[in-house]
Amino acid sequence: MTQSVVLGVGNVLLTDDGVGVHAARQLQKLLQQRTDVQVVDGGTLSFTLSPLLESAQRLIVLDAAQLQASPGTVRTFFDRQFDAFLGKAKLSVHEVSLVDLFDIARLTNTLPAQRVLIAVQPQICTWGESLTPALNTAMAQIVSIVKELLDAWPPQCDPADEVDKA
Repeated sequence: MTQSVVLGVGNVLLTDDGVGVHAARQLQKLLQQRTDVQVVDGGTLSFTLSPLLESAQRLIVLDAAQLQASPGTVRTFFDRQFDAFLGKAKLSVHEVSLVDLFDIARLTNTLPAQRVLIAVQPQICTWGESLTPALNTAMAQIVSIVKELLDAWPPQCDPADEVDKA
């Protein structure tokens, strides 16, 4: 079982919508030595990500979201706040939404107990492969928040390890 999964979602062909994927790609390089963390480019989501949620004890999702704020604003939603935010979000333009993935995980009783959404207010989401300057600036904050969360979460013991010690 993977302890922590960092899942970047979005469409990198729609400028700021791809912020989650751009952040995940940067974090893959920065966190490659951490064996307790799996960083995933989730793209525009799909049901194939369900096993990823099932294997995670902790989940950090990185995504562009309508926050009614200035472009580049970063907000963090924890556990039930995350769930409530998803419940209010407009329908996703992706094939599968986070709501769909979370519903599957709830039905199979595999929703990670610790969930965090790091949401970023986009400036534009039109054709283009580069982030706007406001979101480029926000990348450092996103990366910093992810690293702080991962460092703050204590390692969890695998129950099998406890049996081996007995």
